[in-house]
Amino acid sequence: MDSHKQDSKKPDSYKQTALWLGLLSCGLSLASLADEGEHWQFEVTPYLFAAGLDGTVGVRGVTSELDVPFSDLVDDLDMGFMGLVTARKGPWSYGLETIYVKLSDQGSKSVTGPFGRVTLNGALDVSSEMYITQGSVAYRVLDNSTALDMIWALRYTQLDTQASVAINSTPSIVFPGGEKTASGSDSWTDAVIGVRVLHPLNEQWSLLAYGDVGGGGSKLTYQLLLGADWQFAENFTAKAGYRQLYWDYEKGGTVWDMTMAGPYLGLGIQF
Repeated sequence: MDSHKQDSKKPDSYKQTALWLGLLSCGLSLASLADEGEHWQFEVTPYLFAAGLDGTVGVRGVTSELDVPFSDLVDDLDMGFMGLVTARKGPWSYGLETIYVKLSDQGSKSVTGPFGRVTLNGALDVSSEMYITQGSVAYRVLDNSTALDMIWALRYTQLDTQASVAINSTPSIVFPGGEKTASGSDSWTDAVIGVRVLHPLNEQWSLLAYGDVGGGGSKLTYQLLLGADWQFAENFTAKAGYRQLYWDYEKGGTVWDMTMAGPYLGLGIQF
């Protein structure tokens, strides 16, 4: 039985590996097409990402509604980080981005499971730890006063969730097996396509808009970003804006139908 379970997981692992290798192969092939007269330009951008959550999370068949607004971030946000590395040559650019967010003690609005539906604030406490890695290839299709990039990317998401009963209720809230605490971990990969628009206001200031949509591991995922960049020194750019990500994922008792949104602030270092 154990060997059968292990074999059943292999197709998903092979599929994710093939997707990543395909993107890498595509990027290396396209890089060879770039103008040899162009120089590589690199940028490293660490970010702070203050993300709230709004949606449904599920562990072992028990789902809970979460709503963590900005006003509660000071209490609920344990850590948030976003970093991006980009390389550009000619019209082609390549990016690798990592996001890590950890939120704890997110009180649920309602809980649904084998016991039925219970609506009671604080009935369940949920802690979430999320890792997101996105590799992308972009091609500049317009480079006039406004620049427009088409983007193809793979987004890998890993979710670690722990839920615990915070108070007694009627009917009694328990996870399958009679436990009052449950945890789950899952990961998946989505293929997305997007558009990035850059519009300079003057020599120092520019506006940024980005959006993508896709799926694969998720039924649907999308991302929206609006921001402003301020190049205050030759090789340094301050970046700020608002970002929103959405997933509709459900598999094996894990549910992540969630919007993660909030402001970001970063520093771009060019070399």
